[in-house]
Amino acid sequence: MATMADRGHSRRWWKVALVTVPVIVLLGSLSGYLSQSGFENNWYAPLDKPSFQPPGWAFGVVWTILYTLMGIAVAMVWTAPRSTPRNRGLALFGVQLVLNYSWSPVFFGSGMIDVAFLIIMAMNVLVTATIIAFWRVKPLAGVLLLPYLVWLCLATALNHETGRLNPGADRAPLGITGE
Repeated sequence: MATMADRGHSRRWWKVALVTVPVIVLLGSLSGYLSQSGFENNWYAPLDKPSFQPPGWAFGVVWTILYTLMGIAVAMVWTAPRSTPRNRGLALFGVQLVLNYSWSPVFFGSGMIDVAFLIIMAMNVLVTATIIAFWRVKPLAGVLLLPYLVWLCLATALNHETGRLNPGADRAPLGITGE
């Protein structure tokens, strides 16, 4: 049976989500826009793409959905009673979100495939830790981040394969994905 505190929490998180969702979506869109991410990017357009590359339109649709789910999940955790797991989850979420917003400028804006690969690998670890932390606070919040982790795994493979298929394209090669 739900307690009064649980019912109060379930009524509050959506109000916070009315702020977190648009802010997260807007900042993610801004990151992509400012770094000219996508198939029209002059550096990226001529590169060989992996055979499993989704069509260009899919990225905007998927990222909007994922950012929306992230905004809902963080709102659920943010409005939960203060606790060490809650604080840990919010800190992990914040760090992974900063890395998320930095990936497009590094990959598309700067053409640094290997550095972007290191960023996305760190994101995979941090998102996994965030899912675990969110799950401990509010299981549904952890579940809402699972599609994000799945998409990150695909994006990680795309990042790596782009480097492998395009030796010499990396503007700051570290010898991780290509030559």
